[in-house]
Amino acid sequence: MTADLSQIVKAYDVRGVVPDQWDESLAELFGAAFAAITGADAIVVGHDMRPSSPGLSRAFARGAAARGVDVTEIGLCSTDQLYYASGALNLPGAMFTASHNPAQYNGIKMCRAGAAPVGQDTGLAEIRALVESWSESGAPESAARQGTLTQRETLTDYAAHLRGLVDLSAIRPLKVVVDAGNGMGGHTVPTVFEGLPLELVPMYFELDGTFPNHEANPLDPANIVDLQARVRAESADLGIAFDGDADRCFVVDENGGPVSPSAITALVASRELARHGGKGTVIHNLITSWSVPEVVKENGGTPVRTRVGHSFIKEEMAKTGAIFGGEHSAHYYFKDFWNADTGMLAALHVLAALGGQDGPLSALVAQYDRYAGSGEINSTVDDQAARLAAIKTTYEGQEGVTLDELDGLTVTAADWWFNVRASNTEPLLRLNVEARDETTMAKARDEALAIIRG
Repeated sequence: MTADLSQIVKAYDVRGVVPDQWDESLAELFGAAFAAITGADAIVVGHDMRPSSPGLSRAFARGAAARGVDVTEIGLCSTDQLYYASGALNLPGAMFTASHNPAQYNGIKMCRAGAAPVGQDTGLAEIRALVESWSESGAPESAARQGTLTQRETLTDYAAHLRGLVDLSAIRPLKVVVDAGNGMGGHTVPTVFEGLPLELVPMYFELDGTFPNHEANPLDPANIVDLQARVRAESADLGIAFDGDADRCFVVDENGGPVSPSAITALVASRELARHGGKGTVIHNLITSWSVPEVVKENGGTPVRTRVGHSFIKEEMAKTGAIFGGEHSAHYYFKDFWNADTGMLAALHVLAALGGQDGPLSALVAQYDRYAGSGEINSTVDDQAARLAAIKTTYEGQEGVTLDELDGLTVTAADWWFNVRASNTEPLLRLNVEARDETTMAKARDEALAIIRG
């Protein structure tokens, strides 16, 4: 029977329940299809700590090797470590992970050489079509020779590359609590932090793809409760939480207070602009705070607003030659990291900024956190398009209010703005609101929610 991949091939990656939705036999076909679409002679493959990851990763490697492709297997790694390998070795890559999804899930994040993204419009649709066509009869034999499988250690070089981009040698000693969530941060942090003037307090560093302590999704407030308590108990300078594949980082201050990813984006942007002589383009998605473009301009840079999603950010970074990009979801992208996202490099910037002055983190980030935000509010709706149309009708033509549809619908007034976007995978509308003060934010939020929820 021909496989139906509509449920597992997403906009940017492959993701689904193992073995119900996909398994090693399909992974092997994905490997063969990836080899065919990239046309590569060699690729690099890595995987996270999920129980199904080693088998799926090896099956993908077999599928590629059967088509004459030499495969470098880097084994256990974070997603940004795979991007490092793709960039440093200049090879297409595949990372086996389902990021912060529950244990029964797994997936593949694919990239071309130099960590260039593979999404629906950049090869993923063609890969899906090949896998579907081959799922009944198997991939046709096409190689004159069998490709090789070679193991390679990249963690040391990855750590050295990151540390070469941020100077931490002169910072004051800092006490930092890191919650790896039993994910790949437990693998990468000890090597990256080794020898730095940091007292590391590790939490949940044991690699365990069943996530026994909490979900490895630090954007959900429930998952940083342990970190917040530990930072306060240890009188630490800050806390850092990584998601399952450790490509995103979330920061809490010395009081355990969450630091908004927009404030981190603004802080890192100011540092990257300083490093580039006060010039450069910085990408931010349309639901980061007003403070991000303000800080970029104040530091001599040019802010560019884009849609939500890593393929759009990376595309815009390549097009504009941007030095840095940030998203509300705690993804941070660096020109010096092949335009790819790396939570670890963002974390090093935060440590360098904090350790380079005497004040606490809460005071340092206050200058970058200027407005009142709602965070993302999800509403289940029967008809996404009808609800969006109702919002448009309500606000269109109001004096002093502008609308744009770059991504969903953004409504902007002098003292507030909100964005409503439809989820691609669920019957949800996602609302983000920001205003100059809490009262104004609450009013704008409640008015928007009344329309969304009918």
